[in-house]
Amino acid sequence: MTPTAEPAQGNHRATYREVLAEPRFRLLFSTRAVAITADALRITTFSVLVFSATGSPLLSAVAFGIGFIPQLFGSLLLGSLADRLPPRALITGGYALTCAAALLLALVAMPIAASLGVVALVSLATPVFHGASSRLVAQSLEGDAYVLGRSLNNIAGSGAQLFGLALGGAVVAALGPRRALAVSAVLYLGCALAIRIRLPRLQPEEFGGTPGGAGGDSGAVRASLHSAGLLLRGRTVRRLMLAQWLPPAFVAGAEGLIVAYVGERHFAPGWYAVLMGCLPVGMLVGDLLVGRLLRPRARERLVVPLIALAGLPLIGFAAEPGVGVSSCLLLLCGFGFAYGLGLQRPFLDALPQDCQGQAFGLLGSGSMTLQGVGPVCLGSVAAGIGTGGAIALAGGAVALTAGWILTWHPSTSPVPVPNYSTGSENGTEQHARSSPAQ
Repeated sequence: MTPTAEPAQGNHRATYREVLAEPRFRLLFSTRAVAITADALRITTFSVLVFSATGSPLLSAVAFGIGFIPQLFGSLLLGSLADRLPPRALITGGYALTCAAALLLALVAMPIAASLGVVALVSLATPVFHGASSRLVAQSLEGDAYVLGRSLNNIAGSGAQLFGLALGGAVVAALGPRRALAVSAVLYLGCALAIRIRLPRLQPEEFGGTPGGAGGDSGAVRASLHSAGLLLRGRTVRRLMLAQWLPPAFVAGAEGLIVAYVGERHFAPGWYAVLMGCLPVGMLVGDLLVGRLLRPRARERLVVPLIALAGLPLIGFAAEPGVGVSSCLLLLCGFGFAYGLGLQRPFLDALPQDCQGQAFGLLGSGSMTLQGVGPVCLGSVAAGIGTGGAIALAGGAVALTAGWILTWHPSTSPVPVPNYSTGSENGTEQHARSSPAQ
């Protein structure tokens, strides 16, 4: 893939059928959807297990989020392995490791601290095999097909999360939390076997990796830190990462207040689940419509308006609306998350070839970490100004992010496009782009 494609190619609109016709993507897509279902089942079940053992809401909440924050450290310290090792081994090993952790939690009655430690340690490796999978998708799909591939992953992710949450409640009720964890382990095992059997073993030149990665012959930790520093020092990559980190973090903070908002407004029991479901439904519809109906350049021009759409409806919560209006506001907010499709191609074009795997891992782990921090920060604010005001504040922060992105190129597109012919904004970026993304 070239960063500035010819006009006919640069605005070519791919179809979902074309994307799903690629066997390698189809395998990664299907196994990832199953794994996300298993993730939702495992996370909620583990939280239930901890609460039933301790009766502590705090420890239950820690159990729910313990797998998020360590991912950032894993990306910084081990992320270069996604570019240094064959993807089949990494992805298979990642699913197998998660399967083993779920089985350990299901079969061994460990102290709570030890159980939390197992989940945290496994999450350190998550950015590595997620980065390897994302890199392989980028190598398998070109142009707009890559963007639609990301769209399909988003759609499947939203659906799989909803299904996994529902499945978790049903399985825990029917089998108990430990057997439910065993069910999640079986799902992970199926993903590992599918990748091991159906994904061919690729040589470094086939998947774009190099044995030493960005750090040459240095150790994995040193190479990972070097590559992460290289990526974050580049202004374009750093901006595009922040643009994909900040709105989800603010909205996650707002989402974390929905239960309290429903309680303060004395809505009927169960309405919190309806309101929380509006966001993923809006995301699913937004990705489907924006990905399918708009051409690539139109998506990139709509990045700022869609981010604004993700934030402005939340400001309406300052008026403390009822259930119907709140549902509509959250649906609109979720729809605005389709802005991410307009950033996928510029982000891929901005990455150096030998850091793609770590970049994707860092993108995902940074987002997960900030989405874990967001509810804590907004919850603290809500104690002073109320939940409606705090949700509105989160919406305002998203709108400000849209305004910041607009300042990148006020007279043209808000999405920065790498310029390989003249270098870049600074020497660090020029070095990072010496090998255009393929």
